[in-house]
Amino acid sequence: MGMAPLATARPPTDWSSPDMQRRIAARYRAERNFRWLGLGALMLAATFLVFLLFTIVRDGWSGFQSTEVRVEVRFDPTIIGLDPAALRGADGQRLIRRGDFVALMQQSARQLGPASDTISEAAWVRLRQAVEADPGLVGQTRTYWVPVKSNIDLLAKGKFDLGAPSDSRGVSDREVADWNYLSAKGLVRTGLNTEFLSGADSTDPEIAGILGAALGSLLTLVVTIGIAFPIGVLSAIYLEEFAPRNRWTDLVEVSINNLAAVPSIIFGLLGLAVFLNFFNMPRSAPIVGGLTLALMTLPVIVIAARVAIKAVPPSIRDAALGVGSSPIQVVFQHVLPLALPGILTGTIIGMARALGETAPLLLIGMRAFVTDIPAGFDQPATVLPVQVFLWSDDVQRGFVEKTSAAIIVLLVVLLMMNSLAIYLRNKFERRW
Repeated sequence: MGMAPLATARPPTDWSSPDMQRRIAARYRAERNFRWLGLGALMLAATFLVFLLFTIVRDGWSGFQSTEVRVEVRFDPTIIGLDPAALRGADGQRLIRRGDFVALMQQSARQLGPASDTISEAAWVRLRQAVEADPGLVGQTRTYWVPVKSNIDLLAKGKFDLGAPSDSRGVSDREVADWNYLSAKGLVRTGLNTEFLSGADSTDPEIAGILGAALGSLLTLVVTIGIAFPIGVLSAIYLEEFAPRNRWTDLVEVSINNLAAVPSIIFGLLGLAVFLNFFNMPRSAPIVGGLTLALMTLPVIVIAARVAIKAVPPSIRDAALGVGSSPIQVVFQHVLPLALPGILTGTIIGMARALGETAPLLLIGMRAFVTDIPAGFDQPATVLPVQVFLWSDDVQRGFVEKTSAAIIVLLVVLLMMNSLAIYLRNKFERRW
């Protein structure tokens, strides 16, 4: 049997040859093209982001402002239908709420002359709130700044093109004349819209506020994190540190990974079927919204916690066991503190996702028109994303700037939550 021939030795590469120079030039050219392609993609994404933020801020900054007109109000008890003596009794607040403040506002608006129709239809609420705070106002005369109608407010903010034809500029000649009259008399002012920051929803854009939806979001997130965080972290600890490796734990892990990718509206259907139809819990309440979002966020927290726990080096566990720690002590006194930054980061990112969800909350009734600020977890409420959805669907032009202003508030809250995640990660991060 003959021996195999020896392999022919490969000649050394001639890097100076024309063929190799072409190949090197082509490789460098491909790298440059890839680098420029990546840079172009980043610039395109940044352009779209800047355009989006610019559009939101341009349309929404005026939502934090409001225009008011000065009127002198005489709280005539005969017009309001109140007895000043009865207001000092225990039933005074109920009597005030039955007073005819609409007629009082209409009477006070007549002093504006030809511009008497510029006052918002909801301005009477301020007069009632003033009497509720001080019943002694009945029978006295005070000067108040009350909101004007939406179109007058938008005129003051320069939202209309007065040079356009009257049939296409969105505001009538009468409203323009009323605005000019009030401006000439010095009866209007534009300043910070405190009612937007301290009020609840309203059918009138002049007095619509965001505080009710913000508190609804806060109450909902409190329920969500109170349920999802401990259950998610404990589940991750069990699956990663104590669960036996068999087909059942494999099935649980696959199920958790699949649940993390399920569309959020499916969790809304689950919340509707279980919490509302089966347990008969209150509709449009933060407790139901929080439970629904907790189901949606739980798989994300479990996955993030497992990754953080797995990232802790095995030497930490071996060293703790070597000095006599029990498995429980190893996990809760050594592994969990080291994994905490990653767990907190994943949890806060999951909460930020829950804060921006709309679809599951629509299915459980949190799109209700709520004019009161929620006082508890079982009270009717809405949340910021749903409030944005409701306002964007309204035909009144005044809600356009309110929608953009609410989006700004939502983006600020999300930015704060992500900043908190970065801070906590850096604060608790351990290096080994």
